[in-house]
Amino acid sequence: MLRFSNFLFPESRDPDRDAEVIADCIAEAKLCDELGVEVLWLAEHHFDGNCAYVDPVTFAAAVLTATKRIKVGFAVAQVSLHHPTRLAEQMALLDNIGKGRVIVGLGRGTAYNVYEYQGYGIPWEEAGSLYEEAEGIMLKAWTSPEGFTHEGKHWTLKVPRLRPTSFTRPHPYVIRAASSEEGALHLAKRGLPFLMNVQSNETTAKRMALYKAAMEQAGFDAAHVARCLDESWVWRNVVVAPTDEEARRIGVPAFEAMQEHRRRLREKIYAEQGIIMKKEEVPPARTDPGHALISGSPETVAEKMAEIEATGVGGVICSFRLGPMPADVAAGSIRLFMEEVAPRFAAGAVSAAAE
Repeated sequence: MLRFSNFLFPESRDPDRDAEVIADCIAEAKLCDELGVEVLWLAEHHFDGNCAYVDPVTFAAAVLTATKRIKVGFAVAQVSLHHPTRLAEQMALLDNIGKGRVIVGLGRGTAYNVYEYQGYGIPWEEAGSLYEEAEGIMLKAWTSPEGFTHEGKHWTLKVPRLRPTSFTRPHPYVIRAASSEEGALHLAKRGLPFLMNVQSNETTAKRMALYKAAMEQAGFDAAHVARCLDESWVWRNVVVAPTDEEARRIGVPAFEAMQEHRRRLREKIYAEQGIIMKKEEVPPARTDPGHALISGSPETVAEKMAEIEATGVGGVICSFRLGPMPADVAAGSIRLFMEEVAPRFAAGAVSAAAE
């Protein structure tokens, strides 16, 4: 059974409209809760308007109090920008506010936007090692009732027992991002599920097969492997409308404007700073609407989702509001998806259709 979620990743190009877009986000969260979306994923990006609410930790508290049943996940918290003890405290508090509805998605931080590190006074070259050390500290903080000490490359800590204790035991649910095949296989050897970026179905199928084989080779049993596959997610851009033509009319310009805006922003920063953290070689599966955008009628989108289901991944992170797309258009797309696409993948739907 394929599972569905929404990536709430709102663009705000005009600083004077930030408050309006943030209010739209709360409304979208409430709509998703009402319609039965399983998870609302939050992003983290700073200073550029690519993510209007900026701070997903603070915003998650607002979403959790505004909703009743939807889970709130991080896709991802940029761990290298946070002090790990503080982040562990904040996640434990959110876990209590939501009574276990938090998914702590962890990643090192952006590989492209150097100003995010500069704004926090953090060397971007150390983002990877900061992340690795911070993850271990957070897990210790959640699971050490007597407190602990830590001496590492970046932090020397003497941490008493963390308060509040998390609602979920032994700690909030944690998932890691893996944007590369190497990253996915690293998590497979640890027997952990993962979050994937936008990619082709061919890439997803290949990655899932390698991931499954690596877990089996590492000695994990069939039940554990199946659980990790079910708990892994892949990101797709999605627009649903009554007809294929209308969905393309709505979706393609919004998607292209979003990609062009991000490309120009990165080129501007490269030109100003002369710093390229990572050469951007983005495949068409992420930038070409013919590959990177699922748009169409409910029937067409359901067919595309069935193709994703066939790759073996357990869930799809659907990004519905793309670039400058108006909030009401995104809301209509979400409603159509949840009312006419998602039910086709519910437990019992396949067997019922076969009878």
